[in-house]
Amino acid sequence: MEHACSHQVVHDLSNRPADKRARFARWLAAKDCTECWKAARDTDTESKEEWLAAKRAAEQKAALAWARQFGMPQLEGPKKSLDWGERSRHQLMTAAHTALVIEGSWDSADWAELEERARTITRAGWWIDQRDAESTDVLELLDAATEADHGTENSFR
Repeated sequence: MEHACSHQVVHDLSNRPADKRARFARWLAAKDCTECWKAARDTDTESKEEWLAAKRAAEQKAALAWARQFGMPQLEGPKKSLDWGERSRHQLMTAAHTALVIEGSWDSADWAELEERARTITRAGWWIDQRDAESTDVLELLDAATEADHGTENSFR
């Protein structure tokens, strides 16, 4: 088969169902061969890094604006984890609001109580650890937080 990059490569399509081979062959022919694809991917790391940096900056800006708007405290922890913690907190809390209030049955009083409890968690690492949690589990997660997760600012409570 001749690929879009003009390289010819032999492909074994016998493991594909007979009725899907022709379509897959057309798709393969429209793509660069594996070697050219890998070379392009490897040389494009700078633009990927720029894209990721821009994406992270936009997420960070949104997270900080959200934290100011809703009176969230500054997070504590190693400097390298603070931005990540802010983004993780923002993503979990906004997803929880959508799931519990907008799409769920919670009212504003329920949400205000949860939000107040979330304000007590100031350890950035805690929010990072919860980044893959289900948004509907946020109340249970807050219940499970330890005294250390509440940070030095809240340790007197």
